Amino acid sequence: MRIGMVAPPWLPVPPPAYGGTEAVIDGLIRGVVASGHEVVLVAHPDSSAPAEIRSVLPRGATDSIGQAATELAHVLGAYDILSDVDVIHDHTLCGPLVGAHASSTPVVVTHHGPFDDSTKRIFGRVARSASVIAISHNHAETAGDIPIAGVVHHGIDVATVPFGDGDGGYLAFLGRMVPEKGPHRAIRIAQRSGLPLLIAAKMREAPEKEFFEAEVEPLLGGEIEYIGEVDSKEKQRLLCGAKALLNPIAWPEPFGMVMLEALACGTPVVARASGAAPEIVSHGNVGFLGRSDAELVRAIPRVDNIDRLTCRTWATQRFSLELMAKGYEEQYFAALERVRAA
Repeated sequence: MRIGMVAPPWLPVPPPAYGGTEAVIDGLIRGVVASGHEVVLVAHPDSSAPAEIRSVLPRGATDSIGQAATELAHVLGAYDILSDVDVIHDHTLCGPLVGAHASSTPVVVTHHGPFDDSTKRIFGRVARSASVIAISHNHAETAGDIPIAGVVHHGIDVATVPFGDGDGGYLAFLGRMVPEKGPHRAIRIAQRSGLPLLIAAKMREAPEKEFFEAEVEPLLGGEIEYIGEVDSKEKQRLLCGAKALLNPIAWPEPFGMVMLEALACGTPVVARASGAAPEIVSHGNVGFLGRSDAELVRAIPRVDNIDRLTCRTWATQRFSLELMAKGYEEQYFAALERVRAA
Protein backbone atom coordinates (compact mmCIF):
# COMPACT_ATOMS: atom_id res chain seq x y z
CA MET A 1 0.00 0.00 0.00
CA ARG A 2 1.13 3.54 -0.75
CA ILE A 3 0.26 5.81 2.17
CA GLY A 4 0.19 9.60 2.04
CA MET A 5 1.02 11.07 5.44
CA VAL A 6 0.19 14.72 6.16
CA ALA A 7 2.04 16.18 9.15
CA PRO A 8 1.50 19.62 10.69
CA PRO A 9 3.76 22.15 8.95
CA TRP A 10 5.43 23.63 12.01
CA LEU A 11 8.20 21.16 12.91
CA PRO A 12 10.33 18.56 11.10
CA VAL A 13 9.51 14.87 11.35
CA PRO A 14 11.12 13.72 13.58
CA PRO A 15 11.39 16.90 15.67
CA PRO A 16 14.80 18.17 16.83
CA ALA A 17 13.47 18.72 20.37
CA TYR A 18 9.91 19.08 21.65
CA GLY A 19 7.25 17.82 19.25
CA GLY A 20 5.07 14.96 20.43
CA THR A 21 2.90 14.68 17.32
CA GLU A 22 5.91 14.76 15.01
CA ALA A 23 7.66 12.07 17.06
CA VAL A 24 4.58 9.87 16.84
CA ILE A 25 4.33 10.37 13.07
CA ASP A 26 8.00 9.44 12.68
CA GLY A 27 7.46 6.25 14.68
CA LEU A 28 4.35 5.37 12.70
CA ILE A 29 6.20 5.83 9.41
CA ARG A 30 8.94 3.52 10.62
CA GLY A 31 6.38 0.96 11.70
CA VAL A 32 4.39 0.87 8.46
CA VAL A 33 7.54 0.89 6.32
CA ALA A 34 8.81 -2.10 8.30
CA SER A 35 5.50 -3.80 7.46
CA GLY A 36 6.20 -3.41 3.76
CA HIS A 37 4.27 -0.26 2.86
CA GLU A 38 5.46 2.89 1.10
CA VAL A 39 4.99 6.32 2.67
CA VAL A 40 4.88 9.74 1.05
CA LEU A 41 5.22 12.37 3.78
CA VAL A 42 4.11 15.97 3.30
CA ALA A 43 5.81 17.92 6.06
CA HIS A 44 8.33 20.57 7.05
CA PRO A 45 11.23 20.62 4.52
CA ASP A 46 13.78 19.69 7.20
CA SER A 47 12.05 16.35 7.83
CA SER A 48 14.20 13.22 7.69
CA ALA A 49 11.76 10.37 8.35
CA PRO A 50 12.23 7.24 6.20
CA ALA A 51 9.71 8.27 3.55
CA GLU A 52 9.47 10.11 0.27
CA ILE A 53 9.32 13.66 1.61
CA ARG A 54 7.40 16.40 -0.15
CA SER A 55 7.02 19.96 1.11
CA VAL A 56 4.51 22.63 0.16
CA LEU A 57 5.95 25.62 2.00
CA PRO A 58 9.57 26.80 1.91
CA ARG A 59 11.88 26.69 4.90
CA GLY A 60 11.07 29.57 7.27
CA ALA A 61 7.45 29.96 6.18
CA THR A 62 6.17 28.02 9.21
CA ASP A 63 8.19 29.71 11.95
CA SER A 64 5.08 31.35 13.44
CA ILE A 65 3.35 28.30 14.90
CA GLY A 66 -0.42 28.23 14.73
CA GLN A 67 -1.08 30.69 11.90
CA ALA A 68 -4.30 29.53 10.23
CA ALA A 69 -3.39 30.81 6.75
CA THR A 70 -0.07 28.96 6.86
CA GLU A 71 -1.65 25.66 7.85
CA LEU A 72 -4.37 26.05 5.23
CA ALA A 73 -1.81 26.65 2.49
CA HIS A 74 0.13 23.59 3.68
CA VAL A 75 -2.82 21.20 3.74
CA LEU A 76 -4.39 22.39 0.49
CA GLY A 77 -1.06 21.82 -1.22
CA ALA A 78 -0.69 18.44 0.50
CA TYR A 79 -3.95 17.09 -0.92
CA ASP A 80 -3.00 18.41 -4.35
CA ILE A 81 0.31 16.51 -4.40
CA LEU A 82 -0.99 13.25 -2.93
CA SER A 83 -2.95 12.10 -5.96
CA ASP A 84 -0.65 9.08 -6.34
CA VAL A 85 -1.36 7.31 -3.03
CA ASP A 86 -3.88 4.66 -1.97
CA VAL A 87 -4.89 6.28 1.32
CA ILE A 88 -4.20 9.60 3.04
CA HIS A 89 -3.48 9.74 6.77
CA ASP A 90 -3.93 13.32 7.96
CA HIS A 91 -2.55 14.51 11.32
CA THR A 92 -3.57 18.16 10.96
CA LEU A 93 -6.59 20.11 12.11
CA CYS A 94 -7.45 21.94 8.89
CA GLY A 95 -6.51 19.27 6.37
CA PRO A 96 -9.40 16.85 6.71
CA LEU A 97 -11.88 19.70 6.97
CA VAL A 98 -10.89 21.31 3.68
CA GLY A 99 -9.45 18.34 1.80
CA ALA A 100 -11.17 15.09 2.72
CA HIS A 101 -14.61 15.92 1.29
CA ALA A 102 -13.07 16.84 -2.07
CA SER A 103 -10.70 13.88 -2.30
CA SER A 104 -11.50 10.64 -4.07
CA THR A 105 -8.74 8.99 -2.00
CA PRO A 106 -9.81 7.44 1.32
CA VAL A 107 -8.80 9.62 4.28
CA VAL A 108 -7.93 8.52 7.80
CA VAL A 109 -7.58 11.29 10.38
CA THR A 110 -5.88 11.16 13.78
CA HIS A 111 -6.93 13.89 16.19
CA HIS A 112 -3.97 14.49 18.51
CA GLY A 113 -5.64 17.12 20.70
CA PRO A 114 -8.61 17.14 23.06
CA PHE A 115 -12.21 16.97 21.90
CA ASP A 116 -13.45 20.32 23.17
CA ASP A 117 -16.35 22.45 21.95
CA SER A 118 -14.39 23.78 18.98
CA THR A 119 -12.82 20.54 17.81
CA LYS A 120 -16.05 18.58 18.26
CA ARG A 121 -17.66 20.89 15.73
CA ILE A 122 -14.72 20.42 13.35
CA PHE A 123 -14.40 16.65 13.63
CA GLY A 124 -18.16 16.14 13.58
CA ARG A 125 -18.00 17.56 10.06
CA VAL A 126 -14.78 15.69 9.20
CA ALA A 127 -16.36 12.35 10.15
CA ARG A 128 -18.82 12.70 7.27
CA SER A 129 -16.04 12.08 4.75
CA ALA A 130 -13.11 10.57 6.70
CA SER A 131 -12.34 7.98 9.36
CA VAL A 132 -11.62 9.72 12.66
CA ILE A 133 -9.17 7.93 14.99
CA ALA A 134 -8.78 8.58 18.72
CA ILE A 135 -5.46 7.97 20.47
CA SER A 136 -6.87 6.46 23.66
CA HIS A 137 -10.15 5.01 24.87
CA ASN A 138 -10.58 7.95 27.23
CA HIS A 139 -10.03 10.26 24.26
CA ALA A 140 -12.74 8.45 22.30
CA GLU A 141 -15.16 8.73 25.23
CA THR A 142 -14.82 12.52 25.18
CA ALA A 143 -15.76 12.75 21.48
CA GLY A 144 -19.48 12.99 22.18
CA ASP A 145 -21.60 12.18 19.14
CA ILE A 146 -18.66 12.04 16.72
CA PRO A 147 -18.39 8.56 15.19
CA ILE A 148 -14.93 7.27 16.08
CA ALA A 149 -13.66 4.69 13.59
CA GLY A 150 -11.13 3.26 16.01
CA VAL A 151 -8.65 3.78 18.84
CA VAL A 152 -4.92 3.39 18.19
CA HIS A 153 -2.45 3.97 20.99
CA HIS A 154 0.86 5.63 20.23
CA GLY A 155 3.91 3.39 20.02
CA ILE A 156 7.63 3.62 20.66
CA ASP A 157 10.70 1.77 19.39
CA VAL A 158 11.96 0.53 22.74
CA ALA A 159 15.00 -1.11 21.18
CA THR A 160 16.41 2.34 20.33
CA VAL A 161 15.93 3.67 23.87
CA PRO A 162 18.65 3.17 26.53
CA PHE A 163 17.76 1.42 29.76
CA GLY A 164 18.45 3.44 32.89
CA ASP A 165 19.02 2.53 36.52
CA GLY A 166 17.79 5.78 38.07
CA ASP A 167 21.16 6.42 39.65
CA GLY A 168 20.69 10.21 39.49
CA GLY A 169 18.39 10.05 42.50
CA TYR A 170 16.14 12.86 41.24
CA LEU A 171 12.60 13.20 39.97
CA ALA A 172 12.08 14.39 36.39
CA PHE A 173 9.43 16.58 34.81
CA LEU A 174 9.05 16.79 31.01
CA GLY A 175 6.52 18.72 28.99
CA ARG A 176 5.45 22.21 28.07
CA MET A 177 5.66 25.19 30.40
CA VAL A 178 1.90 25.49 30.82
CA PRO A 179 -0.40 25.22 33.86
CA GLU A 180 -2.22 22.08 32.70
CA LYS A 181 1.05 20.14 32.54
CA GLY A 182 1.75 21.06 36.15
CA PRO A 183 5.43 22.02 36.48
CA HIS A 184 4.61 24.29 39.44
CA ARG A 185 2.80 21.44 41.18
CA ALA A 186 5.65 19.07 40.36
CA ILE A 187 7.98 21.42 42.25
CA ARG A 188 5.78 21.41 45.35
CA ILE A 189 5.39 17.62 45.21
CA ALA A 190 9.16 17.16 44.95
CA GLN A 191 9.76 19.57 47.83
CA ARG A 192 7.28 17.73 50.04
CA SER A 193 8.99 14.46 49.08
CA GLY A 194 12.45 15.79 49.91
CA LEU A 195 13.85 14.89 46.48
CA PRO A 196 15.61 16.92 43.79
CA LEU A 197 13.62 17.79 40.66
CA LEU A 198 14.94 18.47 37.17
CA ILE A 199 12.46 20.26 34.90
CA ALA A 200 12.86 20.02 31.12
CA ALA A 201 10.16 21.95 29.33
CA LYS A 202 9.39 23.70 26.07
CA MET A 203 9.17 27.45 26.68
CA ARG A 204 9.04 29.37 23.38
CA GLU A 205 5.64 31.04 23.25
CA ALA A 206 4.73 34.21 25.15
CA PRO A 207 2.11 32.53 27.40
CA GLU A 208 4.64 29.84 28.35
CA LYS A 209 7.20 32.48 29.32
CA GLU A 210 4.63 34.46 31.29
CA PHE A 211 3.53 31.37 33.21
CA PHE A 212 7.16 30.48 33.96
CA GLU A 213 7.96 33.94 35.29
CA ALA A 214 4.82 34.10 37.45
CA GLU A 215 4.45 30.55 38.78
CA VAL A 216 7.63 28.51 38.26
CA GLU A 217 10.70 30.73 38.43
CA PRO A 218 9.96 31.91 42.01
CA LEU A 219 10.03 28.26 43.15
CA LEU A 220 13.41 27.40 41.61
CA GLY A 221 16.59 27.06 43.63
CA GLY A 222 18.32 24.51 45.79
CA GLU A 223 17.51 21.09 44.42
CA ILE A 224 14.82 22.36 42.05
CA GLU A 225 16.30 23.18 38.64
CA TYR A 226 14.91 24.17 35.24
CA ILE A 227 17.29 22.79 32.61
CA GLY A 228 15.48 24.12 29.52
CA GLU A 229 14.20 22.31 26.46
CA VAL A 230 16.04 19.08 25.64
CA ASP A 231 16.59 17.08 22.47
CA SER A 232 15.87 13.35 22.24
CA LYS A 233 19.27 12.20 23.51
CA GLU A 234 19.22 14.62 26.42
CA LYS A 235 15.67 13.55 27.22
CA GLN A 236 16.71 9.91 27.35
CA ARG A 237 19.65 10.69 29.64
CA LEU A 238 17.35 12.66 31.92
CA LEU A 239 14.80 9.87 32.12
CA CYS A 240 17.37 7.10 32.55
CA GLY A 241 18.86 8.82 35.59
CA ALA A 242 15.53 9.66 37.23
CA LYS A 243 13.98 7.75 40.12
CA ALA A 244 10.62 8.50 38.54
CA LEU A 245 8.86 10.72 36.06
CA LEU A 246 6.54 13.12 37.86
CA ASN A 247 3.50 13.95 35.71
CA PRO A 248 0.91 15.91 37.74
CA ILE A 249 -1.31 16.83 34.78
CA ALA A 250 -4.48 18.80 35.45
CA TRP A 251 -6.41 18.02 32.29
CA PRO A 252 -7.75 14.97 30.43
CA GLU A 253 -4.67 14.51 28.27
CA PRO A 254 -5.58 12.41 25.19
CA PHE A 255 -2.43 10.26 25.49
CA GLY A 256 0.75 11.49 27.20
CA MET A 257 3.76 10.33 25.18
CA VAL A 258 6.23 11.37 27.89
CA MET A 259 4.91 8.63 30.17
CA LEU A 260 5.56 6.03 27.50
CA GLU A 261 9.05 7.43 26.88
CA ALA A 262 9.83 7.14 30.59
CA LEU A 263 8.62 3.55 30.81
CA ALA A 264 10.73 2.60 27.79
CA CYS A 265 13.78 3.85 29.72
CA GLY A 266 12.74 1.73 32.69
CA THR A 267 11.63 4.75 34.70
CA PRO A 268 8.47 4.47 36.82
CA VAL A 269 5.75 7.07 36.35
CA VAL A 270 3.93 8.93 39.12
CA ALA A 271 0.97 10.70 37.52
CA ARG A 272 -2.47 12.12 38.07
CA ALA A 273 -5.14 9.59 37.13
CA SER A 274 -6.49 11.82 34.39
CA GLY A 275 -7.13 11.36 30.69
CA ALA A 276 -5.28 8.39 29.20
CA ALA A 277 -2.86 7.96 32.11
CA PRO A 278 -4.66 4.84 33.47
CA GLU A 279 -4.32 3.24 30.01
CA ILE A 280 -0.56 3.81 30.00
CA VAL A 281 0.43 3.32 33.64
CA SER A 282 -0.50 0.11 35.42
CA HIS A 283 -0.93 1.27 39.02
CA GLY A 284 1.47 -0.49 41.38
CA ASN A 285 3.14 -2.34 38.52
CA VAL A 286 5.02 0.33 36.51
CA GLY A 287 4.20 3.37 38.60
CA PHE A 288 1.47 5.00 40.64
CA LEU A 289 -1.64 7.04 39.87
CA GLY A 290 -3.30 9.49 42.21
CA ARG A 291 -6.32 11.78 42.24
CA SER A 292 -4.54 14.57 44.13
CA ASP A 293 -1.05 15.98 44.59
CA ALA A 294 -1.11 14.65 48.17
CA GLU A 295 -1.60 11.12 46.81
CA LEU A 296 1.36 11.60 44.48
CA VAL A 297 3.53 12.70 47.40
CA ARG A 298 2.60 9.53 49.27
CA ALA A 299 3.36 7.40 46.21
CA ILE A 300 6.89 8.66 45.57
CA PRO A 301 8.64 6.65 48.34
CA ARG A 302 7.09 3.51 46.81
CA VAL A 303 8.79 3.88 43.42
CA ASP A 304 11.87 2.12 44.78
CA ASN A 305 9.73 -1.03 44.89
CA ILE A 306 8.99 -0.84 41.16
CA ASP A 307 11.12 -3.09 38.97
CA ARG A 308 12.56 -0.98 36.18
CA LEU A 309 12.81 -3.92 33.77
CA THR A 310 9.08 -4.47 34.25
CA CYS A 311 8.50 -0.88 33.13
CA ARG A 312 10.48 -1.42 29.96
CA THR A 313 8.80 -4.75 29.24
CA TRP A 314 5.39 -3.15 29.70
CA ALA A 315 6.24 -0.54 27.08
CA THR A 316 7.62 -3.17 24.71
CA GLN A 317 4.64 -5.50 24.91
CA ARG A 318 1.81 -2.96 24.89
CA PHE A 319 3.08 0.10 23.03
CA SER A 320 5.42 -1.06 20.28
CA LEU A 321 5.72 0.51 16.84
CA GLU A 322 4.51 -2.80 15.42
CA LEU A 323 1.25 -2.61 17.37
CA MET A 324 0.68 1.02 16.37
CA ALA A 325 1.42 0.24 12.71
CA LYS A 326 -0.91 -2.78 12.77
CA GLY A 327 -3.71 -0.70 14.30
CA TYR A 328 -3.43 1.94 11.60
CA GLU A 329 -2.99 -0.64 8.83
CA GLU A 330 -6.39 -2.06 9.80
CA GLN A 331 -7.88 1.44 9.60
CA TYR A 332 -6.33 2.05 6.17
CA PHE A 333 -7.79 -1.16 4.74
CA ALA A 334 -11.18 -0.44 6.34
CA ALA A 335 -11.21 3.04 4.77
CA LEU A 336 -10.37 1.56 1.38
CA GLU A 337 -13.23 -0.93 1.71
CA ARG A 338 -15.71 1.79 2.65
CA VAL A 339 -14.81 3.80 -0.47
CA ARG A 340 -15.03 0.73 -2.71
CA ALA A 341 -18.42 -0.19 -1.27
CA ALA A 342 -19.84 3.33 -1.67
